[in-house]
Order: sequence, then C-alpha cells, then structure tokens
Amino acid sequence: MSSQGTGESDEDECRLPADTMLVLQQFLYEKEMREHTGELVQNDFEENWQLSQFWYNTQTKERLTFVVKYFREHFESVGIEPCVALVSCPSLYSHIKAVHNDVTLFEFDERFTSIGSNFRHFDYNRAIEEDYLDDFREKFDIVIADPPFLSEECIEKISIVVRKISKKDCKIILCSGFVVREWAKKHLTLDICKFKPEHERNLGNEFSSYANFNLDDVLAKVM
Repeated sequence: MSSQGTGESDEDECRLPADTMLVLQQFLYEKEMREHTGELVQNDFEENWQLSQFWYNTQTKERLTFVVKYFREHFESVGIEPCVALVSCPSLYSHIKAVHNDVTLFEFDERFTSIGSNFRHFDYNRAIEEDYLDDFREKFDIVIADPPFLSEECIEKISIVVRKISKKDCKIILCSGFVVREWAKKHLTLDICKFKPEHERNLGNEFSSYANFNLDDVLAKVM
C-alpha cells in the first residue's frame, strides 16, 4: 500500500515493534559472534554412542583449554603462532576456539562440518594410507587426541596420524582409558598423568591422560 498523502514513509511502515527488534538484534548479534569465533555449541548435537562419542564435562574442557592457552603464550613468546589440532574430541572445540583462532578439528562425524573450514573429516582407519592427511604433515604445535575406541589397533592408528601432523616440539595430550597406558607409551612415547578427564555422563571405564610433557605441573598453575 502506498504511503503517498499519509505523511508516513516506507521506513515507518516497515518498522518492527521495539520488543521484536530487540529479539532480532540479539539473534543477529549471537549469529555474528558464532560466525566470528567459529563457535560450536556442544548442545547442538547429542552424543552418538555408535561412534563412541562422550562429551567432556565443563571442568575437563576448561582445564584442557588452560593448557592450550599456557602453551600458546609460550610459543608466541618465541615468535611462533601455534596451530592446534583436536583429534576425535569435538566437545572440546568450542572452548579452544574461544581462546585461540588457529584450531582444526579432525572428526569422523560429519555433523561438525557446521564449523566450516576448521573441520576436517577424519577416519582413523585410513591412517595406514601413505599419503593420508599429508597436507597437514608437521603442521601442529599442540595436539589433543581422544581415540574413540580402547583397543591397541585404534591407539596405533591414531598414533600414526598424531606423529604425522605434529611438529618436532609439539605438545601432545592423549585422553583415553587407563587400559591403554602401555599402548600410549609404545606408540607415542607418552607418560601417564594424574589428571583424569571426566565426562558429562558417568562412564564405567577409568579414564586417564597421557602427555609428552609434565601436564600435571601445567595444570597445577590453575588448580
């Protein structure tokens, strides 16, 4: 309907009520923030138990994020802009991305393509292929991995990928069951730590962490 002769402009006709405008502005702000940070809200997706997915609880995500921040500052102090890789631990992505921009999620579950270019589809069974993930060879300064299965085959194949994508001085953390301690040592030369990752759901298996540095000493700075 034309506004001619009414004294009203097109802008007046299209103006939203104040309360609706506030809701719209809030939505657009949150959308912009998600696109800017690459944030993935964990609750967007349910755990897929068939893929052996179990989300970390808040405390575990915060502590692992602190470790990334700690080493980011270390690398930046010597002129290195660190790259972070998360291997099969998607519930950690949002927390890490919030404090560090250069983070890549290697994950089998293609629902996480929603994070955009920071996602790389990953199938640990392909680790034995000679050229698999060659474009990421020796790229990362910090790697956190959480193999989906508590078997030596899975640990060994994940280890092949971790070794390939890690730089020489890369800081590596493996979060997995206590039962894999010998395989973590055998395939990645990682020592067991006191820090125990915890999950939102109470799981029957005992979980542990493994690292190629003194993870407990770093966490002691915040705990």
